[in-house]
Amino acid sequence: MKLFRDYLTGDEMFVDTSKHEAINDAFYMVVGKHITMSDGNIELAGSNPSAEEAAEGCDENSVSGIDVVIHQRLMETQFGSKKDYMTYMKEYLKNLTKKLNEEGKTDAVAKLKCIQGPLVEILKNFKDLQFFTGESQNPDGMVALLDYKEIDGEERPVIYFPMYGLEELKL
Repeated sequence: MKLFRDYLTGDEMFVDTSKHEAINDAFYMVVGKHITMSDGNIELAGSNPSAEEAAEGCDENSVSGIDVVIHQRLMETQFGSKKDYMTYMKEYLKNLTKKLNEEGKTDAVAKLKCIQGPLVEILKNFKDLQFFTGESQNPDGMVALLDYKEIDGEERPVIYFPMYGLEELKL
């Protein structure tokens, strides 16, 4: 199993057990699922637990949401406008470039430029996007973009992570 961490903050962003693919050598697109977790039990949205297993009353310790967000403890953040997001992204790419250069990863620095085309395409739906940071909520860290996309005839949440802002670790 591989863990993908934010290169600048070390926050865990996703694991390779989630369905994911590279988009234009710039982003990983991770396909999420809506789930409900309660006291260690996980149920997929829309599932129908049998009557024998159904608990009486209300379960106060349940959490519903997108699996990647819940499992990696991603935290939602917001941007007032596309301009605010672009200001953040410019600063993020500057900090990432500096760190990659310091560590001699000039090939990754050269590939950072390819992020613009796919980013423009993703931001066309800016008003529909949700934004997530890592667990530390470090303002210098990566912000992942969540959108919904038709996959296999079903609308599914997809989260976009800048590829060269991630560090891959084998577990």
